[in-house]
Amino acid sequence: MKTLIAIFLAASCAVYAQDEIEGRRLERDISLINRLPARYLLSGATVHTVSGESIPNGQVLVVNGKIAEVGAEVKTKVAEVIDLNGMHLYPGIVSAASMLGLVEIGAVRATRDYSEVGSYTPDVESWRAVNPDSELIPVARAGGIAYVLPVPVGGVVRGQSGLVQLGGWGIEDMTVQGPVALHVSWPSMNLRLTPKHRVSKPDDWKSPEDQDKNRKKKIKELKEFFADARAYLKAKQAAGNKWNEVPAWEAMLPYLARKKPVMVHANDIRQIKGAVEWAREEKLNLIICGARDAWRVPDLLATNGVSVVYEHVFEQPARDFDEYDSGFRAPGELVEAGVKVAITIGTGRFGASIARDHSHAAAFAAAHGMPVNEAIRSLTLYPAQMLGVDDRIGSIEVGKLATLIAVDRPLLDIRGNVKRMWIQGEKVSLESRHTKLYEKYRRRPVR
Repeated sequence: MKTLIAIFLAASCAVYAQDEIEGRRLERDISLINRLPARYLLSGATVHTVSGESIPNGQVLVVNGKIAEVGAEVKTKVAEVIDLNGMHLYPGIVSAASMLGLVEIGAVRATRDYSEVGSYTPDVESWRAVNPDSELIPVARAGGIAYVLPVPVGGVVRGQSGLVQLGGWGIEDMTVQGPVALHVSWPSMNLRLTPKHRVSKPDDWKSPEDQDKNRKKKIKELKEFFADARAYLKAKQAAGNKWNEVPAWEAMLPYLARKKPVMVHANDIRQIKGAVEWAREEKLNLIICGARDAWRVPDLLATNGVSVVYEHVFEQPARDFDEYDSGFRAPGELVEAGVKVAITIGTGRFGASIARDHSHAAAFAAAHGMPVNEAIRSLTLYPAQMLGVDDRIGSIEVGKLATLIAVDRPLLDIRGNVKRMWIQGEKVSLESRHTKLYEKYRRRPVR
């Protein structure tokens, strides 16, 4: 009897599981049907094309998820006209370096998936680890963030990242392009000068001479790794079709050929100088990420055509003799020297939690000398150009994806709020955990 009951329960569970799977499939199919691109006209907003002049009271025609026409007056017969009523229309913000989707709660190990074991892991693909159900993603969308580049952390050659849009069904649907960049950590150039008798762990103490040897060793190993990758490329070309591919070395090939950028994470001025010299020798397409001290060597970066992803607008000066506003002024000084700058909140401890503040960082930079147009491009067009996707996103132009945000004030006005968002022509909800909690406690009983 017990056996029959067990068989019945197992069969019932199997049927229930199958019904649940079919139900999810049906929900997905319905969702996909609802997401079919519509033909509609956005009207009544100041259209900030970013790549060109702004259009007061302009119009944008969206067809099949792409921008079909932009102008002061678009003559077309459409089923739906969306009146934006004096708002400001911008392309969606692109975060050129982020932890969004790779970490949820920093103190909970199970919600962190941003690093891999090993020092040299170029074949790691970080965007595949993004959690599409992260509670932080809707919060970032409410700040106008439409695309992020999830950055792997740890090791020397950390791995690759792909561009992810903050809307879609699962990570496969959200991936715009991958990979788009390789990430390298430049070895620390600092020397610890504390005497041995004053450190907490004397057994771990190293003399300045030993520390110097260690950092030179790390730089040598990095150079040898790239030399080995080039040797692999030559051997593959010589072997022709008779070749067994090695994933780690295969991942390096587009970067050796300058088809894609190498993002070197470096903050100290000595790191930046070393990375620029190394990239020049290796003939790499270099982007300096982090770039805390980049404002100290703007001419070096400009003459070598090095772009910068600047993360330190809101951080305190690194040295006690630096001016208090050095972080605010740095992007403007780099732009003045001719350096292309993308502003991001970065990959720090709370980078994912405050990703929504990208526009605020650009606003502070603009208030301290960065031209307003450049500040807006640092959030939109420039990161798209750095990552090689500016043919699809980054500005409001005919043929590009209709990824747009409507703001009730100019984007760099920190009092402004994103009121509407579209990703590839599809309307995206701006509801988040923040808005849900606001509504919950707004209706709390008054006693």
